[in-house]
Amino acid sequence: MAGSQRLKRMADSVQRELSELIRQELKDPRLGGLVTISAVKVSADMGYAEVYVTVMGRELGDEQSEAANKETLEVLNKASGFLRHELSRRIKTRITPRLRFHYDKTNAYGNYMFGLIEKAVNDLPKRESDEEQ
Repeated sequence: MAGSQRLKRMADSVQRELSELIRQELKDPRLGGLVTISAVKVSADMGYAEVYVTVMGRELGDEQSEAANKETLEVLNKASGFLRHELSRRIKTRITPRLRFHYDKTNAYGNYMFGLIEKAVNDLPKRESDEEQ
């Protein structure tokens, strides 16, 4: 139990500091849009941190946004050494995990599903009780 609390605190610290680092230190124009970190999972030995990111303002299924998301991941993974170094300066721990970035499709998929539901509801025929009101 104590180990899981330690991992959770480490993941929270990594998420908080990485968000700030990406926003302030990475000036790559290919990042485009607002990059947010939705979750961080630290391995049990604290050797790796799986970082799940989303890019606000992009729709699911759009080929152009898929390519942009892939490019964003490439930029982040290439900058992972720099980010890890800066992270080690901010978080005073013996071990700083290696960073691996992954795209989190949860928000985009939720928005996509919401759009489908909204379209289906709008396509339903009007009921008589709705027309009377």
